[in-house]
Amino acid sequence: MRTITRRGALGLGAGAAAAAGLTGCGSLTSSEPSPADGSKSGGSSKSPSGSPKATARPLGDGSTSFTGKQPHQPDQPVPLEAGQEPPQFVVFSWDGAGEVGNGLFPRFLDLAKEHGASMTFFLSGLYLLPESKKRLYDPPNNPRGASDIGYLTDEHVRMTLTNVRRAWLEGHEIGTHFNGHFCSGHGTVGNWTAEQWRSEIDQAKSFVKNWRTNTGWTEEAALPFDYDKELVGGRTPCLLGQDNLLPTARSLGWRYDASSPGGRQVWPQKKDGIWDLPLQQIPFPGRSFEVLSMDYNMLANQSINSTKAPSHNYPGWRKQSAQAYIQGFKRAYESNRAPFFVGNHFEKWNGGIYMDAVEESFKHIAAEKEKGADVRLVSFRQFVDWMDVQKPEVLEQLRTLDVGQQPSGGWKTFLKNNNTPGSTSSAGSAGPSSSAA
Repeated sequence: MRTITRRGALGLGAGAAAAAGLTGCGSLTSSEPSPADGSKSGGSSKSPSGSPKATARPLGDGSTSFTGKQPHQPDQPVPLEAGQEPPQFVVFSWDGAGEVGNGLFPRFLDLAKEHGASMTFFLSGLYLLPESKKRLYDPPNNPRGASDIGYLTDEHVRMTLTNVRRAWLEGHEIGTHFNGHFCSGHGTVGNWTAEQWRSEIDQAKSFVKNWRTNTGWTEEAALPFDYDKELVGGRTPCLLGQDNLLPTARSLGWRYDASSPGGRQVWPQKKDGIWDLPLQQIPFPGRSFEVLSMDYNMLANQSINSTKAPSHNYPGWRKQSAQAYIQGFKRAYESNRAPFFVGNHFEKWNGGIYMDAVEESFKHIAAEKEKGADVRLVSFRQFVDWMDVQKPEVLEQLRTLDVGQQPSGGWKTFLKNNNTPGSTSSAGSAGPSSSAA
């Protein structure tokens, strides 16, 4: 068994933890052997979407390449018309985005493909760095080569490359979850300066852009994107350190950050010129408090961070988790139409019930879209593309709606003056700012 441990911010009672916006991540665990026939459950190296174009231009050492416009992207977004109902955006995102032979990465790629959806994969840079080269990593305030998540085996690095390659070709976004996942002690990311965040980001990008040099592999296909241009946002380990990260993110031209803990289901604002897209407090069926929209927080509130709880609890916990996501979606869709953000990990905690809950809720939401509702399953990058072309006064009006609040008089009345002349916001504009959630 190979276990990669991430330290979470635990220690509160379940209810108090949820109310405080308990954050954290878990472990990336592979307890299943590779198939006896030698095939990899991480998926074939040939993407179902096809190989990168023959005209691909290698970048750097050939680890990445420019292959043109990304496939499977939505139409160019346009501003809302006067009185138009806003779409219901839903973003499913994944922290770490490593494949360790448990088949979870390709499982959710298959699910997204089946329903024409896009997601965001926050890739940990270390997942493309062989353990034999771990001293190439110089983490801020920690010993060289240290990491609070383990390095993947060579086989799992190859599986991760296969699935990241496929994800981009199928229209998904590749963000970053940075590298060593330090959540406690002197070296925690919560204490890093803006300069230290720059070092961490530079290293994460380097591990993605130079995996061929670091591994010595020549047969694996290049990643089909320019990571310097692809990377426009991330999520920090355990949702810590955003304040010092944002100035660096802005200097790098990032467009959003998904690291705020304990956000609410309202329309987002910019912070320090960056779209602040937090995980959100959502209903937790059967409990008097709400829970953060992430699988780890379901786990922490159900089994006090135990991943080996009695199995007789699993069916009820799976149902509770799925319904939390479904009720969070329903509350937004039937009221203020605030975007709904969900965070996950490729884990089989408590018998894999959280993966099943995510899939059940995803299918429920996709079914609404397929019945004709204007529900859009998108990546964070695609969502901010839409936000950046909306009129600032329209976004300000949407932000007046509280959690679960329906627009007075309906959307036609609420946004009836949505035809005021004026320029739309742009990707580089500062826009409205706010303090952290």
